[in-house]
Amino acid sequence: MNGRRILIAGGSGFLGQLLANFLQPREWDPVVLTRSPSATAKFKELSWDGRTPGAWTQALEGADAVINLAGRSVNCRSTPENKRLIMDSRVDSTRVIGQAIAQCSEPPCVWLNASTATIYKHTFDLAHDETSTDFSPTPEVKDKFSVEVALAWEKALDETQVPQTRKVALRTTLVLGTVEGGVFRILRRLARAGLGGKMGSGQQFVSWIHDADFSRAVEWILEHPKLSGPVNLGAPHPLTNAEMMQTFRRVCGVPFGLPAAEWMLEVGAFVLRTETELLLKSRRVVPGKLVASGFQFEFPTLEKALRDLEVRIRR
Repeated sequence: MNGRRILIAGGSGFLGQLLANFLQPREWDPVVLTRSPSATAKFKELSWDGRTPGAWTQALEGADAVINLAGRSVNCRSTPENKRLIMDSRVDSTRVIGQAIAQCSEPPCVWLNASTATIYKHTFDLAHDETSTDFSPTPEVKDKFSVEVALAWEKALDETQVPQTRKVALRTTLVLGTVEGGVFRILRRLARAGLGGKMGSGQQFVSWIHDADFSRAVEWILEHPKLSGPVNLGAPHPLTNAEMMQTFRRVCGVPFGLPAAEWMLEVGAFVLRTETELLLKSRRVVPGKLVASGFQFEFPTLEKALRDLEVRIRR
């Protein structure tokens, strides 16, 4: 290995592979921590269970950075078992990485830990930057558990004693990319089928980030030691759900889109085994720290982002 070593926990998923592929040509050597290592994987993979120390901890010694993206998908029904898995997978992985770093004689310089922009209060008013501390849940969008997870996740990061390692909580918004099964492909498919109308009232805000800017922002944080604590990963221009779907229709060349009432979303969520909170919570989040530090977005507006993704998907 010739570059700076970076461990990516939970690195076999969409965001982990996105970052590994982005960072490798930029003189980083990604090492992926995964529950199911493959001998034929593009990047070096080490086995871990996300809960307990193991041989993987040796790779932390002398590493330049670690990114923890581990966590069970929230795209599921909120059953007691799923809730336990969602919470434990985030808190346990954060704690065990913290414990492993604390045992290093030469610990990583920086630790980026996944978090979520869902931590902020459901709002239609002023946007949340990192100075916002209103994390109260809103019963009508059923986000109590999601907020509890976000707070416990960041608490686990905050409580770790790793004085030589800079810690950053990545409060990530919706990442738009062309991966199969991703949000962009799903909403594009709806728009092209004439079903790309507003969802619910359509007034709920959607915060998002193009996958290229997500990768560039992570690299920026790695390279800028003054960035620490929570950092919002989202484009500077969140927009309402109605505006978002209108933009999808325009990019797809479809003049109309049937709206979906809230009761229809509830039925659809039940059939698809997910929850309407993912669509109905208003997330108006802006990247205060990134902008203040001088980061420049390549895709600051949704239309520019969607047109780029449309070109990529047509290729």
